Amino acid sequence: MTSGLLLIDKPQGWTSHDAVARTRRLAGTRKVGHAGTLDPMATGLLILGVDSSTRLLTYIVGLDKEYLATIRLGASTTTDDAEGEQLVRAPAETVAAIRPGAVEAGIATLTGFISQQPSAVSAIKVDGKRAYARVRDGEDVELPARPVTVSVFELLSSTAVDGFLDLEVRVVCSSGTYIRALARDLGAALGVGGHLTSLRRTRIGPFRLEAAQPLDELDVASALIGPADAATRLLGRLDLSEQQAIDLGHGKRITVDPAGSQAGPIAAIAPDGRLIGLVEYRGDQAKSLINFPPDEAAPDKATLSDQADVT
Repeated sequence: MTSGLLLIDKPQGWTSHDAVARTRRLAGTRKVGHAGTLDPMATGLLILGVDSSTRLLTYIVGLDKEYLATIRLGASTTTDDAEGEQLVRAPAETVAAIRPGAVEAGIATLTGFISQQPSAVSAIKVDGKRAYARVRDGEDVELPARPVTVSVFELLSSTAVDGFLDLEVRVVCSSGTYIRALARDLGAALGVGGHLTSLRRTRIGPFRLEAAQPLDELDVASALIGPADAATRLLGRLDLSEQQAIDLGHGKRITVDPAGSQAGPIAAIAPDGRLIGLVEYRGDQAKSLINFPPDEAAPDKATLSDQADVT
């Protein structure tokens, strides 16, 4: 099996691990990992790595992300989304009295560099155990607030529904941002409670949902983004000579033009288009950080990204 990245449109009700398991069967390899989870309720873009390209997942986890979501004002829930039990419901007349300006002001306070407390049912580990697992076991979990960046929090439309106010929003944010926490905090600021009723991830870094295949229609061979293409889109490209490719493959440093250097890793590409590895510049030299074997040399053993994306 050729290695590469897969852009999957995850359906509602599937866990990210379900998507990995299905892809393992379709790809005929155990070596499949994901670049951050999506909650079962959420749909949209999930990036999987196959065989040696699982090494690229580390560079995807921390990229910024874009979502389309529906926030329901008028009730809070135990999970800050529609899958939890309702805690408090505001009177319909109180919800109806919410003015557009108040919603816009509330959104503005949740835009930019903010401190956000993750939901207690998140995938964050507490002493080695997922927070949601601790809650499921009856523990009280309160996670500390942490800084996140919400670069775009845009109200697309609002609709009154059965005593609630549903907001369709678009959010662009840093990795580590919980969209359902935005729903919770907006509802709290408006005094009526809030929770998330739908979530769809539309972009991760340079990768967009439009290029993804639905999981139930996945054709692994045609959908794979090759490692050289994927790494170039993520990190930029350093074109090698034949001898440089050989030297890097043997762990040697190579001489490069320092004027063209960049901070951080860059994809080193052989003349035949193969990804030799990821390198970083050290003055007028480039040093290999990760080497990529030819596809047929990639070991076939289970691996799974333990990084959890958050929603």
